Amino acid sequence: MHFTSFSAFLDMGGYAAYVWSSFGITFGALLWLVISAHLTRRKLFNDIKNRAAREQRIKNAQNMENTL
Repeated sequence: MHFTSFSAFLDMGGYAAYVWSSFGITFGALLWLVISAHLTRRKLFNDIKNRAAREQRIKNAQNMENTL
């Protein structure tokens, strides 16, 4: 489809509300997926780091208990 001007492109032949809202919804959904994945990844890494630190504290406490 060829447009004669930029405003005709934005108008999309009278279907601008449908076309641009579908682009907006799609972009919003993709953005939400990226942010959600990033936050989930960050939480997972923090949980792993906390678990490793806890296991190390338990191991250190057991070693201290064995030396007394």
